Amino acid sequence: MRAARIDRPGALALVDVEPLEPAAGEAVVTVAYAGICGSDVELFRGGRPPGFVEYPLIPGHEWSGTVARVGDGVDAGLVGRKVVGEGFRSCGRCDPCRDGNAVLCATGYDEIGFTRPGAWAEQLTVPAAQLHVLPGDVDLRAAALLEPAACSAAAVARAAIEPGARVAVVGAGALGALAVQLARRHGPAEIVVVEPEPGRADIAARCGATRVVGPDAIDDLHGCCDVVIEAAGSTDSAELALGLVRRGGRLVLAGIPPAAATVRVRDLVAARVDVATVFGAPSAAWRDAVAALATGALDPALLISHTVDLAEIDTAIALVSGSMGAVGKVLLAP
Repeated sequence: MRAARIDRPGALALVDVEPLEPAAGEAVVTVAYAGICGSDVELFRGGRPPGFVEYPLIPGHEWSGTVARVGDGVDAGLVGRKVVGEGFRSCGRCDPCRDGNAVLCATGYDEIGFTRPGAWAEQLTVPAAQLHVLPGDVDLRAAALLEPAACSAAAVARAAIEPGARVAVVGAGALGALAVQLARRHGPAEIVVVEPEPGRADIAARCGATRVVGPDAIDDLHGCCDVVIEAAGSTDSAELALGLVRRGGRLVLAGIPPAAATVRVRDLVAARVDVATVFGAPSAAWRDAVAALATGALDPALLISHTVDLAEIDTAIALVSGSMGAVGKVLLAP
């Protein structure tokens, strides 16, 4: 089968690999669409931290597809079903795993698309217990973004948004735009998005932001927001987000900066700001995102700007890295 493989940083090629067979407890999924995000560009450039990548590697942690075959011990009724799946491999026995937090598994980090073969291929293998079955009429293009949507759902859950709250979201990339859609369900009075890039600002507005402003137009927001979700992951975005939170408010950090970021701890303590972080998504957040898609409360397709054949992987990487102009979400079609 075809797959896009990174043998080492900077060395990306379309290759032929052996067809997959499921082990006991596994399912083989035929990939319909696979997303590309900034962390995948990190893989290509070699910027992923040690311990969070193993080369050579078939990337792809955002995906949707259909179950092709299953291994021993797996319900044969899954075959033919549309699915998405959690990416973190885990022991299933430690306390975090038993609580539905495989991202915190005591055995350490192990994730499809980073340390295990991912969805930049015609098929991938997934533990059947980590699959989420989708309605039969679901749009698999939209469903391919349920992984970042689950992360956004985790951020919104940690934000504990109350009806009538004033909410700010810093960054209107995939995490931020999806967080806007999911936050609307909680009845905030306002969702202000801070985003400098015009194309992303337009997406944020279509996702339900009541106002979109640039970082140079936030004076009226300083110290006024009940909840702030930081989803940009730039070097200074966490500090910007902290400046928006009112005393006693909540700050959720979902973006991962590429370098050391400065946050004023003294200001955190003095303002008694509650801080939460998100890395990956627990099972409950996956279920929430899937349900939101199924009921129409979530429409990830609003973010998609390009669908590219797997054979054009170089073009897809160039699109996401920004070397071909500003774009929305890019999907691969294996």
